[in-house]
Amino acid sequence: MPDHLSDTFSALADPTRRAILARLSQGEATVMELSEPFTLTQPAISKHLKVLEKAGLISRGRTAQWRPCRLEPGPLRDAFDWVQHYRRFWDDSFDRLEDYLADLQARGNDKDDKHD
Repeated sequence: MPDHLSDTFSALADPTRRAILARLSQGEATVMELSEPFTLTQPAISKHLKVLEKAGLISRGRTAQWRPCRLEPGPLRDAFDWVQHYRRFWDDSFDRLEDYLADLQARGNDKDDKHD
């Protein structure tokens, strides 16, 4: 069974691929347009696009000679949902810590009041 989440995070691990996705979030682009801001060769950009395509993060169309790439948000949603689960864990943990610290502070203030 394929591990789509691992493919997504693996693809996102590279800053060039993240920059490509950021560009595609603004709309479709050709390989030439995507390669413009980078000092990489066309084959190197194509390799990055293949990784993104394999992870399901982009798709490539074909209109005559134009092969636009487009962002496919589904895998990003899956990654977001996975991270959100752990965000709730940390938010709950920080809320408990905040309550505990407030309780300690209140006890400290009670002791201070008794010494006055």
